[in-house]
Amino acid sequence: MNPQAEELNRIIQKKSTTVFELLSEKGKNIFFPKKGILGQTAEAKGTKINATIGAAIEDDGSPMRLEAIASKVNLDPKLVFPYAPSFGRPDIRAKWKSMIYDKNPTLQNTTISLPVVTNALTHGISMAGYMFCDPGDEVIVPNLFWGNYNLTLNNGYGANLVKFNLFKNDRFDLEAFETKLNEGEIGKKILILNFPNNPSGYTPTQEDTNAIVEIIKKSAEKGNKIVTITDDAYFGLVYEEGIARESIFSALSNLHENILAVKVDGATKEDYVWGLRVGFITYGTKNGDAELYGALEAKTAGAIRGNISNSANLSQSLVLGAFNSEEYAEQKMAKFNIMKKRYDAVKDALKEEKFKEVYTAIPYNSGYFMCVQLAEGLNGEEVRKVLIEKYSIGLISLGNVLRIAYSAVAANDVKDMFEGIYNACKDCS
Repeated sequence: MNPQAEELNRIIQKKSTTVFELLSEKGKNIFFPKKGILGQTAEAKGTKINATIGAAIEDDGSPMRLEAIASKVNLDPKLVFPYAPSFGRPDIRAKWKSMIYDKNPTLQNTTISLPVVTNALTHGISMAGYMFCDPGDEVIVPNLFWGNYNLTLNNGYGANLVKFNLFKNDRFDLEAFETKLNEGEIGKKILILNFPNNPSGYTPTQEDTNAIVEIIKKSAEKGNKIVTITDDAYFGLVYEEGIARESIFSALSNLHENILAVKVDGATKEDYVWGLRVGFITYGTKNGDAELYGALEAKTAGAIRGNISNSANLSQSLVLGAFNSEEYAEQKMAKFNIMKKRYDAVKDALKEEKFKEVYTAIPYNSGYFMCVQLAEGLNGEEVRKVLIEKYSIGLISLGNVLRIAYSAVAANDVKDMFEGIYNACKDCS
């Protein structure tokens, strides 16, 4: 093991044996190189002649660039063309941390890490897998989950996804969740909580969220060591009263010494910048401090450096510029209102009684999506193809469940969409 990895491990072991035991073998072995090329480059910063950087510089000291590209970007070239740190830019890391606190008021008295910038959510989930998943480890997910977990965690790190039933009587199935979490021997547990959920578009009520937290706490009190990965891709897009408004990370990050909360989030869905690929990974645990978090941040940055080197400087500059804009909050609310209008159009359309002959809505209240369960005897893939070929409607088939991204459908088209689904189901009956 590299001595720099050993040094980080000693810090983590001293601060939290639980966090150290939760690390995968890759997580234990990874480090961010303070020495070698990066260390020498850092020491040379500010020299009159600096020939350490693996980038080209103009004679005036600015980043070398093609005018064909530079002319398309109205930003200081220093904010566009140089490498960003593997940790992410310090300014956007600090800004996102302050925004996490702003969005989650009950987190105010909890110490969390400085977020590390990832290449958006998929990369964030992958880096969480790097840090905590060994081959054969089980990762607990609901039976409705984002399919990309298979590629990132199963194919990427050899972890096995084990499922619990998500809904019972149109609410979060607390009993199924508790049973799955406590299944098997006392030991390491890895859990993904994704609210609003993809594909269902569901967030638990505040009451059920409190119950989920209590279940996790009791499991930790039994001696289980739990890493909770909160996939907050659709954070903030909640359309009903009584639904949890804060990330469940808030409660988990200071809940018990046997719990490490890992928040994976970003601007992608929250701020409608899917192609810019700016995400974050943040850590929280009871009694966590700067030294513990600094070691976890260094390991995460090392994993990122060995994977993609760093996230794009230009994207970080654009997103940070938006966060600091006086118009940001107003513009974001305007887009939320559009999404809420589409959600309301879905609710209104589904009041049509005849639709229940062939499909029923799975619980939904937030995010980008909702799903319908097809009646017995209907085949989702067959219905999906008829929808494309006969009605020019595109949906996602998940067995006999159809996922509908109403986020991409104008409110005026929602009723016609559900009418088309009804007709396609009748065609296939």
